Amino acid sequence: MGTLDEAGSESGEHSPLVRIRSLLPGLARAEQRVARIVLADPSSIAHRSITEVAEAAETSETTVTRFCKAVGVTGYPELRIALAADTARTTSRDRDLGSDISEEDDLTQIVDKIGYADARAVEETTGQLDTNALAPLIDAVSGAGRIDVYGVGASGFVALDLQQKLHRIGLTCFAWPDTHNALTSAALLREGDVAIGVSHTGATTETVEILREARTRGATTAAITNFERSPVTETADLVLTTAARETTYRSGAMASRIAQLTVIDCLFVGVAQRHLEDARQALQATSRAVGGHRLQVRPDRRRQREEHR
Repeated sequence: MGTLDEAGSESGEHSPLVRIRSLLPGLARAEQRVARIVLADPSSIAHRSITEVAEAAETSETTVTRFCKAVGVTGYPELRIALAADTARTTSRDRDLGSDISEEDDLTQIVDKIGYADARAVEETTGQLDTNALAPLIDAVSGAGRIDVYGVGASGFVALDLQQKLHRIGLTCFAWPDTHNALTSAALLREGDVAIGVSHTGATTETVEILREARTRGATTAAITNFERSPVTETADLVLTTAARETTYRSGAMASRIAQLTVIDCLFVGVAQRHLEDARQALQATSRAVGGHRLQVRPDRRRQREEHR
């Protein structure tokens, strides 16, 4: 990961706040308080001194400086510049739709805010996705004897999606939403196999434990998480991060799955590209196999009559 300025320049409108949010759980407690002050009202930082921010976070100016260095800038002045530039790119629509869902919001506003959160999750995830980690994972999965994917709760659905995709192109892939089955499967992995753990927080005990077991057996391990300094990354050879923000009523939980599925799609397409001819044949064969279970769409007779008038 680069500095805040580098992160912003690589994708044009990519916000430096994405990196701050991704690092939040791994910061010291006092630094987390500074981070929350910044995240709560980033536009105000350009007009606040380091002393004011330190007082608001109930900490010292030294801690604010440490926070700046922890998130990839040399000091508070550079942080102010990066956030000011980000604020200048942010439109009033972004500020309105990017705010939390409130009790006063009507249904149209709720739909708009959820749609905005989901779209931003995809945009910001692809904007910061580390291709230097994605490429070797594509290599590992492409040549793997077997791929195991682990996820608990909502992340389990994402794991099943990757299993379905890879299975459709003829790769041996299993998703294990049950912890006991996942642990027994991980214990049978070996060198040349791949184990992928999916966890939004990166702190799900079961996923960490399962990925650790797979690593001890010699498998290549990878983590898909929203936080690059979370516990699951300590058990992973390769880390791919998403960029979804939790908001009121857990609309962020929907965005987190969409962000994870975006990473899954990038991984799948990269793998399918390595097996292009075999993947095409497998997709055609599996499509034919289920073709008889699709209902035929009948022509809309009323629309046809209107077109002939």
